[in-house]
Amino acid sequence: MQKKQKPRDLSVEEIKAKITGDIGREIFFYNKVGSTNTVALEFAEKGSSEGVVVLADCQEKGKGRLKRRWMSPPGVNIYMSIILKPKIEPEYVTLITIMAAVACVTALRTVTGINVTIKWPNDLTVSDKKIGGILTEVKTDHDRVIFAVIGIGINVNVDIDTFPDDIKKTATSAKNETGKPYSRTDIIAEILNETDRWYKILNNSGQEMLLSKWQELASTIGRSVKIIIGNETLTGLAESIDDKGMLILRLPSGVSKRINAGDLTMLR
Repeated sequence: MQKKQKPRDLSVEEIKAKITGDIGREIFFYNKVGSTNTVALEFAEKGSSEGVVVLADCQEKGKGRLKRRWMSPPGVNIYMSIILKPKIEPEYVTLITIMAAVACVTALRTVTGINVTIKWPNDLTVSDKKIGGILTEVKTDHDRVIFAVIGIGINVNVDIDTFPDDIKKTATSAKNETGKPYSRTDIIAEILNETDRWYKILNNSGQEMLLSKWQELASTIGRSVKIIIGNETLTGLAESIDDKGMLILRLPSGVSKRINAGDLTMLR
């Protein structure tokens, strides 16, 4: 079988040359995998060191939240997973996703100039259309987090018209927003550097700074929302997030409810 040539806008060597911190110094690149999270979880189980990145040009079984499929065509988008060993208690693991979202949005704004925002709990959006997502999977043991794998998927140069109709209505890409292509190498390097920066803040008791930045970048806060949690549907005002990253929802009755996870829809 002829080996597929690596895409021109995706260079592991160039990414490593741009790395300024500890995350991303070791990168495993694959032309095609089932899921970068699956590969990274296997590495982590075998004792892989912190900061290792699994990067792929294409995923055959890309994973999203709630067991949804993540569209992962080759040559156009970013699919990567980062292995971390955070020094936080298991009850605060949602902050890992909060941290990753802040890092991704900050990086995307820097490289593309697009006003990307965060939709709780793990979506990256532009004008309420999804440009990316984060899937965090963790292994815990009583009072500690053994490891966390942060999966990041971002639509960079994909033509949204190539997606199925149901996804096309709610998705966008960097190229779709501006009409011009972007270097995945530049975006990946910036994301890894921002992740390194915010991860250090998280580990050094900087949760308050992280949560403040998240609220600054979030499109959810102050909006009327609908949240589906299993068989329960709640509507109300998304007021803020607490110190564990849980959404504080004010119900029509005036009662505040903390939401750990759910499928959130913005209401006009």
